[in-house]
Amino acid sequence: MSIVEDIIKLKEEKNAVILAHYYVDEEVQDIADYIGDSFYLSKIATKTDAERIIFCGVEFMGESAKILNPDKRVFMPDAAADCPMAHMATKEEILKVKDAYEDVAVVCYINSTAELKTMADVCVTSSNAVKIVRNLPNKNIFFIPDRNLGSYVAEQVPEKNIILNAGCCPRHVAITEEKLMEAKEKHPDALFAVHPECTQDVLAHADYIGSTAGIIDYVVNTNHDEFIIGTVDGVFAEIKKQAPGKKLYTVKDQQICVNMKKVTLEKVLDVLTNDTNEVFVAPDLAQEAMKPLKKMLELGQ
Repeated sequence: MSIVEDIIKLKEEKNAVILAHYYVDEEVQDIADYIGDSFYLSKIATKTDAERIIFCGVEFMGESAKILNPDKRVFMPDAAADCPMAHMATKEEILKVKDAYEDVAVVCYINSTAELKTMADVCVTSSNAVKIVRNLPNKNIFFIPDRNLGSYVAEQVPEKNIILNAGCCPRHVAITEEKLMEAKEKHPDALFAVHPECTQDVLAHADYIGSTAGIIDYVVNTNHDEFIIGTVDGVFAEIKKQAPGKKLYTVKDQQICVNMKKVTLEKVLDVLTNDTNEVFVAPDLAQEAMKPLKKMLELGQ
């Protein structure tokens, strides 16, 4: 049997569901039961009847899936697939801001550790951050850990006082305005669709700003042939499935997430065969981190 056939066989035998983020390689997306962005996969994780969740993504995603599903077994194909931004805020900074602003709400991007989530009032993803922040009763919002998504939210919700943290996604900040201008010169007829984790000078040139799922929908459904994509090129796989005639360009060479690249078919098979890389979250930590995640699912409907 092929490796794909082995994965399918074991998945059925062990009553497992495979979730894959758009940023993993196409061959991994092809064997997944569900492919999506962080918000979609968070919702799916709470609705599956499978006994096991195989999460093809980075650490915080598997951690969130375990928090939302304490009675299920959650596995990561690669335990070392981490998100640097998930660690780019501190308890000390959060407590400092809370002391300075009496009514502040801590809004935590889902791209964060379980520990940071325990300090938050609500979690958000790039697809629902504007909606959730707009609907919070608080005037003051401390947005962690990503300063760029926080800046984008601040522009969309000017009635709020958005306090920014210093974190960022190394993959998206590497998409620079200089590189974008070079790409636009090469492809003058292309529209530019970009993720809000990019810097403000890059976003200023966008025809569309949105989550990974939003970018895919925009490119697929827009009556235009050429697009420059300002996010990890893993989204190309889904766009090509839905709209094979579209011409897609990156802003720069190697527009990849090195941690998502760690997820391979061989590692998915290993997890299913040997029960490796199971995700565990301490019950007390999970209980506290569950609160902002549940609030996100409620407010993000």
